[in-house]
Amino acid sequence: MRPRLPGCLVGALIAALLCLVGVAVWLPGQEEPPAPEPARTPVEVVAERRLDERRMELTIRSDALGATTKVRLLLPDRWESRTDWPVLWLLHGGLDDHTSWTAKTDVEALTRGTGVLVVMPDGGRCGSYSDWWNGGAGGPPRWETYHLGELLPLLEARYRAGGRRAVAGYSMGGQGAMLYAAKGGFEAAASFSGALHILGPGVPQAVMAGTAIGCFGTDWKRIWGDPEEQRDVWRAHNPYDLADRLKGVELYVAAGQGDLVEDLANRAARSFAGRLEELDIPARTHFSRGGHNHTSWQRELHRAYPMLMSAIGAGAS
Repeated sequence: MRPRLPGCLVGALIAALLCLVGVAVWLPGQEEPPAPEPARTPVEVVAERRLDERRMELTIRSDALGATTKVRLLLPDRWESRTDWPVLWLLHGGLDDHTSWTAKTDVEALTRGTGVLVVMPDGGRCGSYSDWWNGGAGGPPRWETYHLGELLPLLEARYRAGGRRAVAGYSMGGQGAMLYAAKGGFEAAASFSGALHILGPGVPQAVMAGTAIGCFGTDWKRIWGDPEEQRDVWRAHNPYDLADRLKGVELYVAAGQGDLVEDLANRAARSFAGRLEELDIPARTHFSRGGHNHTSWQRELHRAYPMLMSAIGAGAS
């Protein structure tokens, strides 16, 4: 019969093997090892404020952005009564922020009593609702990842958001609305004066100018690179090139005429609408007089609102 190894020697051998494969071991008589630190979540609410009966403002730390940011919510009546409210995302334009929709339009009055949770996230002064290319290195800011991969699940887990969603935006936010809808998960999308064909004539130059003004000192190529050298990156963020992914989404496209910026948005929106028609994807369009301003965007939100609400099953709360 083979001699049995003493129990302490067996324990020592097992401990040595476990240490070789990276497993921590605690043996009787030793000081108990410290508890592991809790896993860090990619998004954390660091502050929550109720501004009034309906407005709630969240301050969020985001790994995708590598920074803190804010989002404003408009709560439906009797918000606490259910956990699956239809959701309307409203995206702001360049140089604006998460407060712009409530500060510059009548969205509070429009949405009152319609049983919808309105989400107005910050998207950066020149964020373009995109994960920035950053010379091919990626990394922050990653606005799309933050909005769709961090904020959206957080709202569903903690703020009573349901799975039926619509998205609308003006200017930079109009482009973002179609980009996010092309990713899936939205029943309807509306663009007001959005740059819906970023490779159209004059639009890359507008992106350069907008970045130079909105994020002074930031290299505009950090967003998508050079429009010629990194054309595949631009196409991956171009609603015109992603139009085929919008089948089954209720769509509304509007732009005006009346100033230089709006005329440029009008041409881009018409190109996008033409592409949808080629693909046999229905869309409601409204091309009219009007400048690149909140008066126009409020009017278009009112026009698009019944369609947006119908698509997500929202009505009187």
